[in-house]
Amino acid sequence: MRRHEFQPGRLVAGLVLVVAGVLYLLDSTGRADLPWFAIVPMALGGLSLAALVGLVTYAVRRDRRDRITESSDR
Repeated sequence: MRRHEFQPGRLVAGLVLVVAGVLYLLDSTGRADLPWFAIVPMALGGLSLAALVGLVTYAVRRDRRDRITESSDR
């Protein structure tokens, strides 16, 4: 497998959805008592956080790429 770049936005999204799935599983087995409306805002908030992390990562990488291109042009 070829190496690929690290994408922290996808990592955050995956972790949030795994946590939401585990909480839903615990609720369905009766080990936790969560209201039905708790999982959806948590998942949406986590996906929003993942989008923000992805945008910041993109901006940082674009800035670094522009700096490298600018320095090689001189």
